[in-house]
Amino acid sequence: MLESNIDLSLPYSSTDLPGIGGQLRASADHFVVEELPLYEPQDAGQHLFVNLTKVGLTTKEVQRQLERLFGLRQGTVGFAGMKDKHARTTQTFSLDVGAQSATLLDEAAQRIREALPVTVNWVRSHKNKLQLGHLLGNHFQITVTDLTVDNTEALQRAATIASHLKQYGVPNYFGPQRLGLEGNNIHRGLELLLGQKKVHDGWLRRFLISCYQSYLCNRYLARRTERGAFEHLLAGDVAKKYATGGMFDVSDVVAEQPRYIAQEISFTAPMYGSKMWPAQAAAGELESEILNETGITLEHWRKVRVEGTRRLGRLLLPNLQIQPAPDGLCFEFSLPKGAFATTVLREFMKVDLSSSPDIDGQED
Repeated sequence: MLESNIDLSLPYSSTDLPGIGGQLRASADHFVVEELPLYEPQDAGQHLFVNLTKVGLTTKEVQRQLERLFGLRQGTVGFAGMKDKHARTTQTFSLDVGAQSATLLDEAAQRIREALPVTVNWVRSHKNKLQLGHLLGNHFQITVTDLTVDNTEALQRAATIASHLKQYGVPNYFGPQRLGLEGNNIHRGLELLLGQKKVHDGWLRRFLISCYQSYLCNRYLARRTERGAFEHLLAGDVAKKYATGGMFDVSDVVAEQPRYIAQEISFTAPMYGSKMWPAQAAAGELESEILNETGITLEHWRKVRVEGTRRLGRLLLPNLQIQPAPDGLCFEFSLPKGAFATTVLREFMKVDLSSSPDIDGQED
């Protein structure tokens, strides 16, 4: 029977450690995000790379405004990842404008400043269009306000949780922003997967189906954590190297577990699809268990042309810093592309963040 009940509950990695409470996004300046580029523009080529800071606009809204401003076809303006609307975010867009000159760069910057409510940080040229995924990750500076304990107690609790997370990591859950209010995006994605509804916008269709994939990935990570299998590898895991991104099957857990503890490798979680690299043995049994409970088969994925992939299962926080702020605690850290800051902050807050304002879903 196909799944109809959606379970949004997610266990904590630091479940036995009390949180600080609080809320997110008291203002845009309390949620600051800066994109970490995969490469620098080469100052030659037909594409303008425009780095800007925005507040109150989705990435897609900026994309459409830039296309109208420069008379470009829909989809001509590229970007590396979706960024939050309810935050102060800095990211780069690419515009295919053809032959360029130093004068054009200055003129383009001025046109954008006059037409859009954004801050233009720089404009440079490059040979290719920015594509989704052309980024290393994002750097966050987030202030949690309205704490349920005083700042001294909050800082002590946060330091204890930070020590735990730096040692063991965080399950790489998709945030509630991806899943939608009360899981609405999950339901819509499932309807598309089953052929019960149609969406003509290709980008939206792919996004909603990926939301259902994301939900199943969360269920896998949640069950693995609940069963005490987050802090160690399982036989048959598909592991990933943090340094290079290379993946391999874990055939000898005893030999590979020290590398897991040393934070050289992580297990990966399933993003189900018709051609996903499957785990084996115990890890494969858990993957199959999650999918079998839904009634979704490989044929469903084939019909919607979703091949699937694998997702890093454990986030590391080596550069996490926590400082007291006048109105709460400020958390500063970096995450790889596709990871959600709310996944980290919920460990400290121990509150339900599913009602946080919707944002653009980030892309892997």
